[in-house]
Amino acid sequence: MKKLFKILLFIFSGIFLLLIGALTYMKIALPDVGPAPEMKVEINPERIERGKYLANYVSVCMDCHSERNWNKFAGPMIEGTLGSGGEEFSQKFGFPGAFYAQNISPVGLGNWTDGEIFRAITSGVSKNGKALFPVMPHPAYGKIDEEDIKCIIAYLRTLKPVGKQAPESKADFPMNFIINTIPQKPDFHKIPDTTDQVAYGKYIYTAAACTDCHTKQDKGRKIEGMEDAGGFEFPFLMAALSDQRILHQIKRRV
Repeated sequence: MKKLFKILLFIFSGIFLLLIGALTYMKIALPDVGPAPEMKVEINPERIERGKYLANYVSVCMDCHSERNWNKFAGPMIEGTLGSGGEEFSQKFGFPGAFYAQNISPVGLGNWTDGEIFRAITSGVSKNGKALFPVMPHPAYGKIDEEDIKCIIAYLRTLKPVGKQAPESKADFPMNFIINTIPQKPDFHKIPDTTDQVAYGKYIYTAAACTDCHTKQDKGRKIEGMEDAGGFEFPFLMAALSDQRILHQIKRRV
């Protein structure tokens, strides 16, 4: 019996040490996407216009990085808050932590280099080397053309400084370990000829990260083999609708 106990103790101790080692590696060695590239994006009217189109209508950066009026249909952006950030994606909306869209106007990105912004968008690693939760779909953005990323950066540099710094995002356990495994080095693809409607449509589909919402996920990760099959749940929409119902009830009583 003692021998069996010692064997079991040895096995469990080994498993425990392996687990501790894996968690330590995930926390200290990851994410590992390399340093931010050295670059200075040239700002010109063509890049600004393309970046404005991408950031507002395709990759829709501004939808999350601006304040929204959720008391109105579709939650339109509040005038004068473009790039101010602050949108919350927390546990009450079904997320494994409390994540906040950061200020991407000069208030938030004023001390970021172009290379640091580039790495954040395409690899999901912030200025200080912290992994970003893919509510911003950086895995998709890392598959589009480098030039389009530079256009977005050029456009962001033209935004008016507004708002204040958003709260720091914090992941719950075990996502606070898993999140470090998500950032990946980008795999850029050139913009196809626009006359090839299928290829260009696929490119825009990727740039818009359509697959993210049209694929069922488990704890923030898309289920392999279920790409574009639908089934993604939006508990945050139900929470928002519930909040609006409560608000309307209060207004009626007042």
